[in-house]
Amino acid sequence: MVQDRVLERKVFQAGEIIFKEGDEGLRAYVVQAGGVEIFKIKDGKRVVLGIVGPGGIFGEMALIDDVPRMACAAAVDVTTVILISRQMLEEKLSKADPFLRGLINVFASNLRLIAQRNIVDDFPHPGKPATPEG
Repeated sequence: MVQDRVLERKVFQAGEIIFKEGDEGLRAYVVQAGGVEIFKIKDGKRVVLGIVGPGGIFGEMALIDDVPRMACAAAVDVTTVILISRQMLEEKLSKADPFLRGLINVFASNLRLIAQRNIVDDFPHPGKPATPEG
């Protein structure tokens, strides 16, 4: 017998931190209302990587590949999110074809590598000019 579950929701106030870079990824989030800013702190400054609006999902990669969070997330305004637990994701994935599970893991790994390269390329670092031509 299949049980229907009520999806857990959480409300964050404007500016409230949802998670920080390096945190363990215990859940993913679907934005139901409001918005979430994804950012990194570089030299004490907030560098915005993107904004997730209603219907968008964030924090999912840490659930898929079990690697710490690669950025921070904060509510832009009063924001309601639906929480997706690791257990919920694992239950869904356990029912999926093994090929698809493997493919999802490969996609997550590739996306993380691309994101990390793009983030690193956006920041000047020693020996690299801080220009587009650099």
